[in-house]
Amino acid sequence: MMTPDHSADPLILSGIHYQTHEPVDVTVASGIITDIHQREQVSEEALAFIGPGLVDIQVNGFAGVDFNDAALTADGVMTITRSLLQLGVTTFYPTIITNANETIRTILKTIDLACETSTLVASCIGGIHLEGPFISPEEGPLGAHPKAHVKPPDWSLLASFIEASGGRVRIITLSPEWPESAKFIRRCVEHGLLVAIGHTAANPTQIQEAVAAGARLSTHLGNAAHQLLPRHPNYIWEQLAQDELAASVIADGFHLPPSVLKVIFRMKAEKAILISDSVSLGGMPPGNYYSPVGGEVVLTDEGKLHMAGKPMMLAGSAQPLLWGINQLVHLQLASLTQAWDMASINPSRLLNLPQQGGLTIGAPADLVIFSFNKIVKVYKKGCDTEIHRENTEIRREK
Repeated sequence: MMTPDHSADPLILSGIHYQTHEPVDVTVASGIITDIHQREQVSEEALAFIGPGLVDIQVNGFAGVDFNDAALTADGVMTITRSLLQLGVTTFYPTIITNANETIRTILKTIDLACETSTLVASCIGGIHLEGPFISPEEGPLGAHPKAHVKPPDWSLLASFIEASGGRVRIITLSPEWPESAKFIRRCVEHGLLVAIGHTAANPTQIQEAVAAGARLSTHLGNAAHQLLPRHPNYIWEQLAQDELAASVIADGFHLPPSVLKVIFRMKAEKAILISDSVSLGGMPPGNYYSPVGGEVVLTDEGKLHMAGKPMMLAGSAQPLLWGINQLVHLQLASLTQAWDMASINPSRLLNLPQQGGLTIGAPADLVIFSFNKIVKVYKKGCDTEIHRENTEIRREK
């Protein structure tokens, strides 16, 4: 639960501004940042950092709960919500992958029910991300998605998904390799959806047509791809070259090598977005598991999640967004400010969320007080989320 907001009693939070590294007092009232002013100089050791809440646009599950399980319950959605808040994620997008049509609709209805019955869940879920079923059926781009349920774009089917979700679908990842994809993308954009290119075997022309039709994001760029590609052209180069496309990446230390991350960050700059792509095994101990995303999977001691018998075939990530931030800073691929923005400001800007204001006057008071890789406190709309954080220190593999 969250502490009630008393608008007559402004809340003052002190910390080291995550961008300027100056000590500041942040005043919050009615869920909004109303004032920020520099306080007397103190050592950084005396205060923790303060920054905007993290925004994860690709969450398949966490804490043993899977968004792709037909048996998902509203309580399970609450479990994920509270677990992510504990790790600084104040806004997230449940991500539903390729599955049987009725299973997808059942899951969407459950998420909608969870939002309708809990103000906390409703305030933390920015929308729903449909990752499929309109993706490539080819091995490699298919990733861990079940090929039997992959299909070409179908507006009536998508409309049924949107209806089942209570209108909460906000992002759709698809492959523009299918005929009539550009027309389908335009229709999605007209209905307010963010269209992402992912799990694709599209040729450069098809990608160009998708961007011209309104696609604006590459989903986990560099992953869900063929093991071998033509030197050039290919669908990774083409997406990098499209200035209109933002790019989400998984920086867990397993999905992409540092050199690839560096290139993507150079090309995309403020359009680079950090995602977790976490599945239900996020936060779980190492071992052999069964997951609706990938079937039989293995979570190693190092935190890598792969399909059983296929150590090179990843089955999503088992690490939270905070882990990725820590990785980028540790590898000197980004400063703390840059890494935190990739996981907060940048996705908020892409989705035109109020949170794109970040740590500024007038922005929503979704705030995180943290000490490097340890979360101290989390506020949602100015309310202390009152969550115990015994396990919020994220171990980083070197």
